[in-house]
Amino acid sequence: MFETQNAMIYVIFAVLLVIVIAALFMLIRFLRRPRKFMMDEMDGHDFEYYCADLLRLNGFLEVEVTKGSGDFGADILAERDGVTYAVQCKCYDKPIGVKAVQEIYAGRDFYGRMVGVVMTNQYFTQPAVDMAKKLNIMLWDRDYVDDMKHGDGNV
Repeated sequence: MFETQNAMIYVIFAVLLVIVIAALFMLIRFLRRPRKFMMDEMDGHDFEYYCADLLRLNGFLEVEVTKGSGDFGADILAERDGVTYAVQCKCYDKPIGVKAVQEIYAGRDFYGRMVGVVMTNQYFTQPAVDMAKKLNIMLWDRDYVDDMKHGDGNV
């Protein structure tokens, strides 16, 4: 009888272990699935205002969203610590290419700003990264933009 009880305990332990392992596996799959962020649901115009709000939250001043069409490559103009910025906002569902870098390069010079930035809810292609380095354009990808929500000014 004592052996039957021990066998029963081992069976219960094994079943519980399988349940825990299955639950951990499901949790890992859940955490690894792609998640949509609020910014992914915005249209381009709303994303521009969202980015402007993030800039203000992070200590940027004189934040101005430019007019929609004919903005000459800059969606937002701002200033922080005496440095002027021109920002191009891209809310897409695929990686951002060189065109956005070219646009803000032109927009930065058109508006006479010191720094050009592309902000996006996505990531950048390698050619875009290479071009940005060559043209001294800052690239703020979805991770960087998402971190800006904390508003600690360390961006």
